[in-house]
Amino acid sequence: MKLRSILLNLAVALIALAVMFPLVWMVSVSFMSTGEAAAFPPPLWPKNWTLEHYRDLFVTQGMGRYLWNSFALATMATVLALGFTVPAGYAFAKLKFRGRERLFQLLVAALVVPAQIGTLPLFLMLKSMGLVNTWAGALVPWLASIFGLFLVRQYALSIPDEMLEAARVDGASESQIFRKVVLPTMQPIVVTLALFVFLGSWNDFLWPLIILTDQSNYTLPVALAALSREHVQDAEMMMAGAVITVAPVLAIFLALQRYYIRGMLAGSVKG
Repeated sequence: MKLRSILLNLAVALIALAVMFPLVWMVSVSFMSTGEAAAFPPPLWPKNWTLEHYRDLFVTQGMGRYLWNSFALATMATVLALGFTVPAGYAFAKLKFRGRERLFQLLVAALVVPAQIGTLPLFLMLKSMGLVNTWAGALVPWLASIFGLFLVRQYALSIPDEMLEAARVDGASESQIFRKVVLPTMQPIVVTLALFVFLGSWNDFLWPLIILTDQSNYTLPVALAALSREHVQDAEMMMAGAVITVAPVLAIFLALQRYYIRGMLAGSVKG
């Protein structure tokens, strides 16, 4: 039994090492001198640690502006998504209105449709509204997702009806019940959804590439792709750009992972 436990831990450690290695090497290369990573065999660690690529990205390439664009868009997308999705998911779970079940079934059925199919119609619609190359246009796909609605509804089903009825008997309005009773109870799934939306918006490449035509509005992934065309041979600078893109979301995920895991586990067992 002890040998089996040791082998299992060893296997987990090897898998973790294999998963972490590209990330660690990416960070290591970002501190190497220009051309050092092109040597064969590739070095694991820099001979002389340098910050020249980070300095070049922020001073010469304007990476600070792209970082701000990504942060602002991801934050606004998260706030808007929570503002629309959480009340809607709660309504589908606990409030009674005509056609509720049928409408929810139709929304769930739409989950099987690939999101890319709606890209062209959405772009043409936003173009007719004059929202191309605006942050408003970039935020539209994040306003309310069916997956988020499904996630919130499943979690809200676990809230006891007796608790809501007791609040109504005490004279609380529906908005007071939602703010003071429902939202505190749904904290894990709200944080989970916020994390999903923030990470999704931060990492999104296709939609910002389509809707944002002005370079000053680029987000980090789009700016990095544009930069790679000019500096295709400069692997150290590209790795530094990748570190700047990954580090903020990795830090946020690690800080909120306990809420994320709790929310996912709870949502997976509520029917």
